[in-house]
Amino acid sequence: MGMVGWFLQHARVQWQRSLHRDRSRERQVLALSRFLWPWQERWLLTLAGLLAGMDYFSTYFMLGLSGKLHIYEDGPLAGWALRTGGFGRLLWVELVAVGTLCLGAITARYFYTRFGLKGYGRAAFVLLLLPYSLAAFLAASHNLVLAL
Repeated sequence: MGMVGWFLQHARVQWQRSLHRDRSRERQVLALSRFLWPWQERWLLTLAGLLAGMDYFSTYFMLGLSGKLHIYEDGPLAGWALRTGGFGRLLWVELVAVGTLCLGAITARYFYTRFGLKGYGRAAFVLLLLPYSLAAFLAASHNLVLAL
């Protein structure tokens, strides 16, 4: 067996050890993800989309319809989108950002599940979408309070 063969065999053994170690912790990771989000995963995906829409429309309501001139968009990406293209560009930026985040969560869940680590897949899904959903909810609530 040459050096390349030895390296591949060593890498395979290390991969199997790592997979065994990860599987021993999978139950705790799954329990944590269920504690953070006890409902079905698709509801979190739906919630993230709804909250993104709520954030966009509350920003539009706050900046476009409230008539208050002292209010501005504080987020760097949203602020750039509004300055360079108005609410149309903000909508596209919001769609791309949320779509990318959702696609990343779905992809992570898929690959973890494919490797037999379903608990890690759910945890990755929840840990990618739950913080965004919370931030979007807080931003939309803040926008509505400022607009009133």
